Amino acid sequence: MTETRDLLFELGTEELPPKSLSTLSLALKANVEAGLNKAGLGYGEVLPYATPRRLALVIHGLSVAQPDREEERRGPALNAAYQADGSPSKALQGFLKSCGATPEQLITLRTDKGEWVAFRQTVQGGYTADLIPDILRQALAGLPIAKRMRWGNGSAEFVRPAHWAVLLFGREIIDTEILGVRTGRESRGHRFHHPSRLILEKPADYADTLLDPGHVVAEFAARKQKIQALAEEAAARVGGKAHIEPDLLDEVAALVEWPVPVLGGFDARYLALPPEVLITTMQANQKYFPVKDKHGGLLPYFITFANVASTALDTVRAGNERVVRPRLSDAEFFWNQDRKRSLESRAEELAQITFQKTLGSMLAKTQRVRSLAAYIAGKLDSETAWVERAALLAKADLLTSMVGEFPELQGTMGRYYALAEGEPEDIANAIEEQYLPKVSGGPLPESRTGLMLALAEKIDTLTGIFSAGLIPTGDKDPYALRRAALGAIRILIEAKLDLDVPDLLDFALDQFTHDFETEKARENVHGFMIERLRGYFLDRGIKHDEFEAVLAVWPSSLLDFERRLQAVREFRRLPEAESLAAANKRIRNILRKAEEETAASVDDHALAEPAEKRLLEAARLAKEDVLPLLRGRDYTGALRRLAQLRETVDAFFDGVMVMAEDTELRRNRLGLLGIVEGLFLNIADISKLQG
Repeated sequence: MTETRDLLFELGTEELPPKSLSTLSLALKANVEAGLNKAGLGYGEVLPYATPRRLALVIHGLSVAQPDREEERRGPALNAAYQADGSPSKALQGFLKSCGATPEQLITLRTDKGEWVAFRQTVQGGYTADLIPDILRQALAGLPIAKRMRWGNGSAEFVRPAHWAVLLFGREIIDTEILGVRTGRESRGHRFHHPSRLILEKPADYADTLLDPGHVVAEFAARKQKIQALAEEAAARVGGKAHIEPDLLDEVAALVEWPVPVLGGFDARYLALPPEVLITTMQANQKYFPVKDKHGGLLPYFITFANVASTALDTVRAGNERVVRPRLSDAEFFWNQDRKRSLESRAEELAQITFQKTLGSMLAKTQRVRSLAAYIAGKLDSETAWVERAALLAKADLLTSMVGEFPELQGTMGRYYALAEGEPEDIANAIEEQYLPKVSGGPLPESRTGLMLALAEKIDTLTGIFSAGLIPTGDKDPYALRRAALGAIRILIEAKLDLDVPDLLDFALDQFTHDFETEKARENVHGFMIERLRGYFLDRGIKHDEFEAVLAVWPSSLLDFERRLQAVREFRRLPEAESLAAANKRIRNILRKAEEETAASVDDHALAEPAEKRLLEAARLAKEDVLPLLRGRDYTGALRRLAQLRETVDAFFDGVMVMAEDTELRRNRLGLLGIVEGLFLNIADISKLQG
C-alpha cells in the first residue's frame, strides 16, 4: 500500500489585494493540483485557506513518492544496429552509451513498420519532498497577478512581499526557499491579538491552531459565513435585515482575519435620497452593509466590520459615523442641485462627451439610438413617441453631479430625475433599463419601451465599434461588445421580439458617416452575434449539430431560429430521424457532385421506376401539408409530417439508380431529390445531424 502523509503550505505576506484574494486562493489550489497530476503524485482532498496576510493549502493523503514506472527507449532499426560481423554499429554504440546499457540488455521491438532495438528499464519514482518545492514555485508563478512587485535586495516577485513560509510534510519540514523566504514550521497569528509566532506540529493542526490561540479564521468560506451571521445578528438588534451583496461579502472577508461587527447609524433625513445612492455610498466607499426593514426599505443604520475585538468599539462606531456623514451630505447636495435642471436641458451638452473618436459624441450616439429605437418600434407595431423620448433623455444623467461621483448609478439616477420631472413611468424606467442585462443571466428590461431602447443601444454600439475597426481580440473587449451581443440576443429571444437582425444591422450601419466597408462590417457583426448565439444555445442544452442544422438555413429572426431549433430537437427523437438524416446527407452529396443542372420541375412521364413515382407523389402531398404549417411557423409539426417520407425515400434509394445514363431521366431524378431536400431546408439542414 502506498504511504501517504498530509502536506501544509502557507505563504505569509503583507496585506493581499482584497478583491483578488479569493481568485488567488482558488488559482493556487488549481495550479498545485495540476502540478501534482503532472508529476503523477496521488493525493486526496485539497483544502485552500486565505486571509489578508496568507495563502495556504492543506493536501490530505499525499503520496510520499511517485510510483515506479517502466521506461522504454527505441534505438536504431534492427538491420542497422549490427555490422556484418555481428558487432554493434556506430548508431547502436551511440544508443547504448546514451542509455548506459550493454548489448545483452537490449530487446527487439516488432512493429508493422519493421523491427527495432530498444532498451527497457524500471525507473524509480522521485520523492515527493524533492518534487514539491518546484511544484509550489511554478504554481505561485502561474497565479493571475496583473502586476508583480519586488522587495528588499532579492529577485523574488509576487503581488505583495513575502515574510514567512511554512512547508510541512507530515511532521517534517521540507527545507527550501520560496519567494526568497526559508520554509519552516512557524506561522503568525492575528497581528494584534496574537503577534507572537505559532508553532505548527503537523498539517492537520493548521486551522485549529490559527483559530486558537492565533485569533485567525483561516478558511475564506468559513469567514464569509461568520461575517454574514454576525451581520444578520447586528441588523436584528434594530429590527432589520442586513443587505449583503456577494461581491462585498467577499471583499470584507478579504479585509479581516477576526471579524467583529460594529453597528452604526446616520441621520434619518438622508433616507429621502434614492436608496441606490445610500447603498452605493455605504458599499462602494465604506464597505458597509446597509440595513433594510421587512418591506425592503432602508433603515438609518449600517454594519461595518473591525479586524479586532476592541474594548473601544463605541469609538470605532463613532469614527465610522463621523466618516460617512459628509459623504451622505455630499450626496444630498448633488441630489438637490441636479434637480434644478431638467434632463432634456442637459441632452444637447452631450456633444461635449466623446463616445468614441471615430463615432463622435454621446449626442451623436443619442440621435442614432433614437432613430433606431423608433425603427424597431415601427417594426413591432408599437407607438414610437415614448421610446424616442426615452432615447432622447437616456444619456443625459451622465452630465449630473451624482453620476459624476457615482458612475455606477448611470441610468438609475436618470430614472429618478425623470420621475421627479413628471415623465411617464414607462419612459423613466426605460432610461434605467437601457443598460440591462448588466451581467450574464441578469434580468432583462420589464417595460416594452425599455426592451426596445436597450436593444437599440446595444445594436448601435456593436455596429459602431465594428465599423470603426475595433473588433475584440482575445480577452480584450474594452467596449464590452460580447456583453452587448449576448444582451441583444437575450432580448430578441426571451422577450420574443420577432425582428430581422440583418435588417436592424443595415439600418444601424446606414447612420454612420465615417468611411468603412458596410457589407464587411455587417458580416463581421452578424458573425460575432452568431458565435454568441451558439454559446447561448449550447449553454441551454442544445447540441452542436442541432445548432449547425438551423444555422445552415440562416433564419434572420432569432426568435424564429429558436423555434426551428426546438423543432429539430423534437425531430431527432423520432424513429425516422436517423434514416432521414442519412438520406439527406446522401442527397446533398449527389446533388453537389452532379455535373449537369438539376431540373427546376419534375416531369412525371420522364420517371420510369415505381419507387421514384411514389416518392414524387409523396413529396407533393407532403408539400401541400407542410406549407400551411410553415406559414404558421409550426416547424415541429412540419418535420413530423416530413418524417412520414422515410419509407418512400428509403425505397427510392434501394431501387433507383439516380445517375442513369439517360440524360433526361437523370435530370428529373436529380430534380426529384432537389424537391425532397428543399422540403427539409424550409426548416433546417437535417443532414448536419450526427445520429
